[in-house]
Amino acid sequence: MWISFYHNIIINNVFSTFFLSCQSQAEVSVVEPVKVGAEQMEEYLPLLQGRRVALLANHTAMVGDKHLVDTLLAANINVVGILSPEHGFRGGADAGEHVANSTDEKTGIPIWSLYDGRTQRPADKVMQAFDLLVVDMQDVGLRFYTYYITMLRMIDACADFDRKVIVLDRPNPNGMYVDGP
Repeated sequence: MWISFYHNIIINNVFSTFFLSCQSQAEVSVVEPVKVGAEQMEEYLPLLQGRRVALLANHTAMVGDKHLVDTLLAANINVVGILSPEHGFRGGADAGEHVANSTDEKTGIPIWSLYDGRTQRPADKVMQAFDLLVVDMQDVGLRFYTYYITMLRMIDACADFDRKVIVLDRPNPNGMYVDGP
């Protein structure tokens, strides 16, 4: 009888502890939404004011439901040019398709292609047209993917021309998947 009594107390304590533990875990596991770099404007807008800004971006550079270029223009930032990677600035070109320089129809800002088939780096004239480069492209977590490589090449070009670079980070959309050598 005493064994049964103590057994019930121990079992009840274990279940109570387990229940409370699970309850506190559930309370702790509430995750706040990720605030991507582009949304943290209070951190980087002061660095852009009074400068000629170029944007290395594509269709993934969103701040809420607006594109980053539109957000920067609304904040009176002097965006002088857009550098576009593979697939173009608005994401309409096929993989591997060469993209020519153009003008963004929505904003009238010149688009300097980094995927025109001739060079993977802007001309000196383009590099001299801006003071600071803002990079915002969602990547897919692959070391060989063109967006990552394009960003590295632009950082090298900016170093050669003494240009500042701000990279607005975004989480890997495939962050839960790891594979490969």
